[in-house]
Amino acid sequence: MGDYPKALSYFEKDLAILQQSLPFNHPDLGDSCNKIGTVYENMSNYAKAYSFYELAVQIGQQSLPANHPHLQRYRKNLEYMKKKL
Repeated sequence: MGDYPKALSYFEKDLAILQQSLPFNHPDLGDSCNKIGTVYENMSNYAKAYSFYELAVQIGQQSLPANHPHLQRYRKNLEYMKKKL
C-alpha cells in the first residue's frame, strides 16, 4: 500500500502553493482538493474526504463547464462519501 501520510503532506503543500498563486476558483485548486480528498478516503477518514470533495465540487462549479469530466468525478466522489458517512 501507499504511504498516505507522506502523500497527504505533499498534496497539502501543493494546495498551499496553489492558493498563494491562483484565484480561489481556478480549476487546479479543485483538482488539488480532490486529490487530498482521495488520500483521506484511502485513510478511511471519510469526514475529511467529504469536506475536500465538497470544496472540489464548489471550485469546479465556478471554473468548469457543467459536463466537464473533472467536475463529474468530483461530484461522484462527493456522492460516494455521503453514502460512507
